Amino acid sequence: MCGIAGFAGPGTRGDLAAMCAALVHRGPDAEGAWFEPESARPVGLGFRRLTILDSVGGAQPMADSAGRFVVVFNGEIYNHRALRTELAAQGAVFRSDHSDTEVLLHAYAQWGEGMVPRLDGMFAFALYDRHRHRILFARDRFGKKPLYYAVHARGIVFASELTALRRHPSVAGHLDRDALVRFFALGYVPAPRTLIAGASKLEAGDLALYDVATGSLEVRPYWRYRIAAQPLSGSAADWIEELQRLLRAGVERRLEADVPLGFFLSGGIDSAAVLALACQLRGAGTAQAFTVGFEDPSYDEVDAARATAAALGVRHHHQRLSLDASRGLLGTLLESIDEPVSDPSLLPTHLLSRFARTQVTVALSGDGGDEMFAGYDTFTAMTPARLYYAAVPRALHRALRRAVEWLPRRDSNLSLDFKLRRALRGVSYPPPVWAAQWMAPADLDQVSAICRSPVAADAVYDDVIALWNSCASDDPRDRLLEFYARFYLTGDILAKVDRASMLTSLEVRCPLLDTAVAEFCMRLPYRAKHRHGERKWIFRRAVEGLLPPDVLRRPKKGFGIPIAAWLRQWPIPDLGRAEEAGLDAGHLARLWSEHREGRADHRGVLFAWLSLDRWMVGPRAVTADAAPHLQH
Repeated sequence: MCGIAGFAGPGTRGDLAAMCAALVHRGPDAEGAWFEPESARPVGLGFRRLTILDSVGGAQPMADSAGRFVVVFNGEIYNHRALRTELAAQGAVFRSDHSDTEVLLHAYAQWGEGMVPRLDGMFAFALYDRHRHRILFARDRFGKKPLYYAVHARGIVFASELTALRRHPSVAGHLDRDALVRFFALGYVPAPRTLIAGASKLEAGDLALYDVATGSLEVRPYWRYRIAAQPLSGSAADWIEELQRLLRAGVERRLEADVPLGFFLSGGIDSAAVLALACQLRGAGTAQAFTVGFEDPSYDEVDAARATAAALGVRHHHQRLSLDASRGLLGTLLESIDEPVSDPSLLPTHLLSRFARTQVTVALSGDGGDEMFAGYDTFTAMTPARLYYAAVPRALHRALRRAVEWLPRRDSNLSLDFKLRRALRGVSYPPPVWAAQWMAPADLDQVSAICRSPVAADAVYDDVIALWNSCASDDPRDRLLEFYARFYLTGDILAKVDRASMLTSLEVRCPLLDTAVAEFCMRLPYRAKHRHGERKWIFRRAVEGLLPPDVLRRPKKGFGIPIAAWLRQWPIPDLGRAEEAGLDAGHLARLWSEHREGRADHRGVLFAWLSLDRWMVGPRAVTADAAPHLQH
């Protein structure tokens, strides 16, 4: 796991060094640079290394023996040994013992950009072909690893983070108005957009070819998560057996490391299943599991995780934290995040990563289980939501929304009143945007007021609606699966985990998002995932022999903090900065006042504003002088 940066076109060694200096937390162990100033458009490639595999043979930037290809690579290629064997049989001569980076060079020499679909892993890389004067960029299928870029009149700049990108003088750093609106409407900025005008994120499952001579960039997909038009045939018993095999293989591929490796462990089934599969493969004696919890029982899973670890016979490291003490870390964390994501679980994810990093350099997590196997409450809610939407007149619906606002507000994790408000807010809109609104910080009326301009659902959710309408399945729950996999998982969950963990220089791997597992899930009929009211049905059947029955029955808890209560005590962010960002500071101040006084629950939109505000003043921030570009 590393940080990469570079450019083609104007730039100096000093620019490259400055970009890499912004990525030290992603690669604290070593650095490297490759620079070719002789061409009409100079090319510079920079690298910061977190050593995981082949400490001797994996140094970067790495060139092939002939010096034609040079690569900088962030991530892990889990099938690198199989690819190495295949390439060696075709004549490739490897200099390293087991570097997955070198596999990329030989794979490109053999297959060109056709090598990208052959890669199984989490990755973002840039490979420069000096003879053809082009750079190949690629990002993994779910976007676990980030890759930002900015194309300008005389070249291209790229990096693992916006912060590093903006260290290059060609990247201006003004806020992007459209991206800002989407941030409040989704809670994150979906690729290819970013909060910085002129900067883009390569989308998950995309590759790009940049012609250094002409300055042209071609971006195209090589993979997408799409529900199959024709589901798998066969019996449930056959599906369960196949899933067991795939899960075991996915975990095994992620156990390779030359550094200490551990496991995130919550009280739920996903992380417990990953740990149990690893114990089955390697034995429980050397496994280490890590859990953080809080003194408030509604936000704590330490006891449940400890019971799981004891049943599996693994060493369990746990830490129960004071919520008050943890609150003091939130502002600093929000200032340090490269691009804001309005998800309060960012804090416990960071605390868990920091705790695990005291013992290990790599951790396996259970991320992806809910998205692959229909684990969220919203999957159960889809059928009653459709009935409600068809039967309840809009006037009555508006009255019900007003009535629910009078319910007592509770600060406990995922309280009933919170769920009711979110559910009714979602069905205020057409079905294609239900999921986005259920997960969003604010409804579109609030977004319009905050951003001082009308925001229409078909404009801000155009990508979400297009995905819904193009789904091969008529079942809205399958369409919901595609939303979670293509938007929420990549834009929120995986971005949050990457940013929170890499601030502590910890690599996190997600076996449940193994390519073979995901492609199997794409072909499974929905009834295998959600049956007789039981979510994640096939996943539970596949791992039930590995886990105690109480773990399989344990309800989903979530990884939260009492953000609603914290915001009532938090100092209001600087209203001048809100104005500078083109937001209606007066409206935001009224929302904060209503929340503080307990007259409303505005936790979502207020946390989004706080996240944006802290990012604007932090070391990774956009500067306030960008503000005039957003004024109306």
